[in-house]
Amino acid sequence: MKVLYFAWVRQKVGIAEEAVSPPGEVRNVGELITWLSARSPGHAEAFAQPRQIRAAVNQEFAGPDALVAANDEIAFFPPVTGG
Repeated sequence: MKVLYFAWVRQKVGIAEEAVSPPGEVRNVGELITWLSARSPGHAEAFAQPRQIRAAVNQEFAGPDALVAANDEIAFFPPVTGG
C-alpha cells in the first residue's frame, strides 16, 4: 500500500510518502489512521485529530469507513478551502 502525505500532514510525519503493509485487521481508512498513528511520534502528531484529516483512496475522496486494500494508494491531507 502506498501512502502519500500532503501539506502540514507531511510536515508532521516527516516524509512525503511511504510503502506500508498494515496487518489484515486494517480494512478501512479509519483503521489505517489508527495503525499509522503508532508508527512514529510524527505520525501520532499528524493523526492526533483525525477529523481534521481528509483522505483519498486511489484518487477518490474517501471517508473513514472506505475500504482499503494492499495495492491501493491512500493520500492524507488537510481540508481544502477556497473561494
